[in-house]
Amino acid sequence: MADTFPDSSLLIVVGLILGVLLKFSNVNDSIFSLEANIFFLYLLPPIIFDAGYFMPNRALFENFGSILVFAVIGTIWNCLAIGSSLYGLGLLNVFSIKFSIFEIFLFSALISAVDPVAVIAVFEEIHVNETLFITVFGEALFNDGITVVLYQMFRKFVLIGRDKLIPIDYFAGGVSFFVIGLGGTAIGLFYAFIVSFITKYTDKVKVLNPIFIFLIPYMAYLTGEMFGLSSILAIVACGMAMKQYVKGNITTTAATSVKYFIKMLAQICETVIFMFLGLSTISSKHHWDLPFIILTIVFCLVYRTIGVIVQCAILNRFRKQSFTRVDQFILCYGGLRGAIAFGLVVSMPNNIHAKSMFTTACIAVIYFTVFLQGITIRPLATYLNIKREAEEGPTMIQSVYMRYFDYTMSGVEDIAGQKGYNSVRDAFERLNATIFRPLLMRNQKPHQFDASKIIRAYTKITLKEAMEMASDIRPNIQLQRKSKSVSDRVVSPTYDNFEYLFDEKSKANDSSNLRTEIAKYMASSENTEALYHMFSQLLDRKLRELKKDESTMEENGDDIKEDYMEEFMKPGTSISTINLADPGKSDSRSMSNAFRSSMRKRRRVARSHSMGNYI
Repeated sequence: MADTFPDSSLLIVVGLILGVLLKFSNVNDSIFSLEANIFFLYLLPPIIFDAGYFMPNRALFENFGSILVFAVIGTIWNCLAIGSSLYGLGLLNVFSIKFSIFEIFLFSALISAVDPVAVIAVFEEIHVNETLFITVFGEALFNDGITVVLYQMFRKFVLIGRDKLIPIDYFAGGVSFFVIGLGGTAIGLFYAFIVSFITKYTDKVKVLNPIFIFLIPYMAYLTGEMFGLSSILAIVACGMAMKQYVKGNITTTAATSVKYFIKMLAQICETVIFMFLGLSTISSKHHWDLPFIILTIVFCLVYRTIGVIVQCAILNRFRKQSFTRVDQFILCYGGLRGAIAFGLVVSMPNNIHAKSMFTTACIAVIYFTVFLQGITIRPLATYLNIKREAEEGPTMIQSVYMRYFDYTMSGVEDIAGQKGYNSVRDAFERLNATIFRPLLMRNQKPHQFDASKIIRAYTKITLKEAMEMASDIRPNIQLQRKSKSVSDRVVSPTYDNFEYLFDEKSKANDSSNLRTEIAKYMASSENTEALYHMFSQLLDRKLRELKKDESTMEENGDDIKEDYMEEFMKPGTSISTINLADPGKSDSRSMSNAFRSSMRKRRRVARSHSMGNYI
């Protein structure tokens, strides 16, 4: 079922079932209704921080222009287009409840919020290409921040009242759009500097580092709320900026713990939100207006499609990799609504008469996008043969040459006298290597050239190869132990014990002739010497083949995450038993040495026996 239905849809169904049970149990609706303060202060921050902390920064900034266009211009377009259309139809008395222009713009702002959780969950399952993935992910993430800014602006207009507004208020509202967004981003960068600086000097108290990593970004979120700035952009900027510095200041074990705790906390909050969404379907006060619901869904689909097509037509003139028609269809179809829209509609002022109608329409839009679009987007992507992400990750040579190519392009731009993306990235990397990294990370000195990315790529791939070697060596280690125990039983200092071994086997096989022939053959020193050389050459050839296979071992393409050491040190494996420099020394060579030792002892026994017979 999980392969067909998105997780969010299944959680909504669970919430619906639970809500029906509570309703028939005559439980007060206020007990299982979601409060706006709980949503924005406790449930939303972990989800947004998870998205910002694990954002692929390079892919984001390579497509930052397109993401910014979709997130800012696209959101404003959807908000104004949906609000204007619904307001125009409201003037024609199409709907059962009257509303003002700012009230409908307040609703259109929240219904324009694209949920990154629902979108990314689907896109990760179908493995779309990186460009499309980061475009939709970045647009959905920053779209939430822009949506909240628009929501707060129209909310203030609603509270002031249309009759009391003066022209300066409209100008202040337009300016506040940029002030709120940029101010929230600045707060996030400030707290990212603080958490990076603190983790640099708390390496002696390793328990505190993860606490600071969780606590300080949340402080950035609360600070944004306190000053009336964008708290979403604050925690996103904090997570994105602090990531590369705090990972260098904490241990591998702490980084793994931070990773999984953030993922776990975000998943818990998502589960609670979607379950409350199902509960609210039962507990909330609804006003069912079918024309308003249907037209809202239609306008959301139509205006998003128009906006994506027009924006892609403009962006393709400036992009190196254009958006194909299939990409544009996925961008249009991937506008799923979810947690943000639901949280905003719950927090609407109670003095708005159409709030119950807005709540019902919002839940209906979420159900439509999550169930219908979320279920069908995967088979549609497969049918349209969308470009998928490469199964094999970059090799060490590819990673290094990608960096060389970046530096070459920066040099070409400098020679041509043009300042493009590569020059900006190179300037930031130099600034990062000379100022930020020495200031915010331990054991870092100023460098004009930052080779840390190449070193990280080398370390990543080397540990991956070590993991593969360890998985191949474990069975050989067990075989080595078995062979050692067998050789200990076989090897004896006297010829009598050696012949007794064949006596025991002969009792089982009842083959006295074979026993006699083998004993006579092994009694000859020449035969023992020939047998020793034969097995020695055979083992040497096997060792050479093993080394050759290891030198040409292909990578399997699975990227090593932060938990590679956890995978490497699996239960039952000791690092002391694995020689990563020469894995042959850990298994086959040890086994061959044991065999050779056994054969030497046998040869000495045979020689002494033959000399005794000669004398």
